[in-house]
Amino acid sequence: MDVLSHACLQEGAKAATENIASFPHLDNIALEKRLKRIRSNHPKAFILAITETVFSMDSDTPDFAGFLEVCREYGAVSLVDVAHDLGCLGPTGRGQLEVQHLVGTPDLLIGSFSKTFASNGGFIATNDAGVKEYLKMYSSPQTFSNALSPIQVAIASTALDIVKSAEGLQRRQKLLSNSSYLRNKLTGSGFTCLGEPTAIVPVFLGEDEPARQLWRLLSNRGVASNFVEFPGVANNRARIRMQVQSDHSDEHADRFVQELIASRASLDEKEGQLNLAAL
Repeated sequence: MDVLSHACLQEGAKAATENIASFPHLDNIALEKRLKRIRSNHPKAFILAITETVFSMDSDTPDFAGFLEVCREYGAVSLVDVAHDLGCLGPTGRGQLEVQHLVGTPDLLIGSFSKTFASNGGFIATNDAGVKEYLKMYSSPQTFSNALSPIQVAIASTALDIVKSAEGLQRRQKLLSNSSYLRNKLTGSGFTCLGEPTAIVPVFLGEDEPARQLWRLLSNRGVASNFVEFPGVANNRARIRMQVQSDHSDEHADRFVQELIASRASLDEKEGQLNLAAL
């Protein structure tokens, strides 16, 4: 699995097996080397290769054509987590797989209803009838858990209807426009945004302690933002993680950037001209 795979994927893998091999983030060449070594040592082993469509802390995405080609070459089953872009990216809402013209090509998809679909729970999807039946019979977390309530199912179903409608297209276009606008305002003000335009805008800050202080100053100025530091990310790779919606306006983005600039100035004054943008 990609070394930056979401914590839920890593915990699930650890619960399933001790045989876990990570490959460097988005590096299909390294993935090929790992698979070649594993297949050489274990010719008949079942191999599951795991990645995500949009990584939630960096807002970046794999080259799926390369990823899937390597998987096929070494007989690995591909599993792709679509939690952070399904419904909110792509012409019809099918996310980065649609953007890269590869809808339907991974072997397994997993995702969450807690993002675009405004509900609880999640899903696993495959075109393989045998895999579906196996999961129904042997997936104990599903078998021994409560089913989604009717209202949760209704919310997710209604959200899917919106995704597939003209309103859904308009909302996706507006979301992408909002994300690009916010990113441009931030970079124009000396901040570093990770990844590419999605609903996630990670503002890289760097060292944990000054980044934490900046976030507190920002919170005190009435701005709600998600602060991420170790162990959520690597040491001294702290960031503020913004989630953009289609209902946000340019004025919302302008206000956030203004307050972030003011917070940075307050921290610079307090810490002796500490330049967070350079971290």
